[in-house]
Amino acid sequence: FSIAPTESAQVWEELIQRLHDRGTESVLLFISDGLQGMTDAIHRVYPRAKHQVCCVHVARNIANKVRVKDRAAILDDFKAVYKAEDKQEALNALDQFKNRWTKSYPRVVDAVMSQDHLLTFYDFPVSIRQSIYSTNLIEAFNKEIKRYVKRKEQFPNEDALERFLVTQFLDYNHKFSMRCHRGFGKAKPELVRMFEELE
Repeated sequence: FSIAPTESAQVWEELIQRLHDRGTESVLLFISDGLQGMTDAIHRVYPRAKHQVCCVHVARNIANKVRVKDRAAILDDFKAVYKAEDKQEALNALDQFKNRWTKSYPRVVDAVMSQDHLLTFYDFPVSIRQSIYSTNLIEAFNKEIKRYVKRKEQFPNEDALERFLVTQFLDYNHKFSMRCHRGFGKAKPELVRMFEELE
């Protein structure tokens, strides 16, 4: 983890570089929100890693920029993109999304269409796609940390904050170190093959 005054691609690149320096040789996939410059930051450290932009973050951005009366319909159309059976069906749904909403919300549609890493998760086994089209897996843990921090109200110094965070991370790692997340056991042979192709 890194304590930083702001979130930026540079801060993330430094964190990713530290992962590499500590021995993480290969990464198949990074999932992030739509932070500008994130793909370049990833590829400077792990040039062969794939990048997935969180579809839930994209959906939230859409919801914030459209009229309330259109919100449910446009979000349903966007959901058809990341809930499709395969990449071709997703591309067709994306096309329909574009055709239906360009006239009403050209900037929103442009923002969605300019996401080069929106459909990366379709390159992975079907059994894990639901877990990797968003950052939800880690967001739940982040919310938990925020809830604990609010209870604490304040930390006397940065070291106290770091000790608190490390304790939370150790507990989380211990809890999940022996568990295989939904669908990953089934996908293991294909994921191993994908890792081997990286080397």
